[in-house]
Amino acid sequence: MLIREEELDPVKTQIFDLLVGFEEEKTQEEQKCQSQRLLNARRAIEQRREEQELSTYFNEESWFDEK
Repeated sequence: MLIREEELDPVKTQIFDLLVGFEEEKTQEEQKCQSQRLLNARRAIEQRREEQELSTYFNEESWFDEK
């Protein structure tokens, strides 16, 4: 068992809390940015697939072809 020889005073405790809070906020912000990038990529993929599926319906050359 580790015995701490030095007691933390309130200033050291506040500094530690600020550093931990800053790191947590930084991590959350990075996760938020990563989630947004993934969402944008997913939307782009879905839009591309939708455009490919609908391209035959919007092909101007085949509008007047009789089937």
